[in-house]
Amino acid sequence: MPSKTKLVFIGVSTGGSSIMRIFPAWSDILGLNCEIVGVDLPLRAPPQRYRRVLRDIIADPTVVGALITAHKIDMLDACRDMLDELDGYAAICDEVSCIIKRAGKLLGFAKDPISSARALAHFVPRRHWADGARDALCLGAGGAAVAISVCMAAASTAAEDRPRRFALTDIAPDRLESIRRIHQRLDTGLQFEYHLSESAADNDRLLSLLPPGSLVINATGLGKDQPGSPLTPEAQFPQDGLVWELNYRGARDFMRAAASQADALNLSVEDGWKYFLHGWTEVIAEVFDVSLDSETFDLLSKAAAEIRNR
Repeated sequence: MPSKTKLVFIGVSTGGSSIMRIFPAWSDILGLNCEIVGVDLPLRAPPQRYRRVLRDIIADPTVVGALITAHKIDMLDACRDMLDELDGYAAICDEVSCIIKRAGKLLGFAKDPISSARALAHFVPRRHWADGARDALCLGAGGAAVAISVCMAAASTAAEDRPRRFALTDIAPDRLESIRRIHQRLDTGLQFEYHLSESAADNDRLLSLLPPGSLVINATGLGKDQPGSPLTPEAQFPQDGLVWELNYRGARDFMRAAASQADALNLSVEDGWKYFLHGWTEVIAEVFDVSLDSETFDLLSKAAAEIRNR
């Protein structure tokens, strides 16, 4: 049997991710003969740290590619000159969630807009936005927020299939300015708003202004990479709202707060599990050039759920 290849997983606390137990099973199912290797970096690490990791990837002939979480924007900022090509979404979103070695070149991809669209389709009802009176509020303006906003603003998306307004908040002005520049490149009728959030109380105020049926997203990483929630304990979600906690592990205070209000406010609450599955399977399909139809995705999803529940 040929030697195993390696897929590098660049994150913050990769050892706590379910993928470290799931990937070996997926590798067997798909016949990849590949192992996963985690690399942990602190959030917003110095550029030289990202460059060192990428140099190590280039130097190791057994590494076929890498998946990146939490560092998608910073990785591209630090290493753009080391990549030979970017796909269309990476160029638009100024981020990379996947790096591949192919035919002597180093290629960067942003797969999250595709993963976001597929995850949203699992829990947003058809024609949910058709009345033109419902908004989306995304807490956090990092890589996940970029992907979700870009997929919802796609030029091919009809007005009745997207929110009336997409508001974003962040504690970092540079993040808001960066995502604003990205949105200016889009051909879309979706209205964007940008809010500097100096405290959780600022997010509470924006939450209170949402009309019924709006979507609220926790894209801050709080509850997984760092403890806490972007909202105060007094925050109230919109009546008949959709609540998307992008974390699938950790304390998830944001999700627990929404769950406590779900019955009274008729909330639909979703965690990040489907997003996690689509994010990883999209990268695997690209790195290993395999076709993942719905039947194969369901097979991988079932295997992952069994491992997660052990």
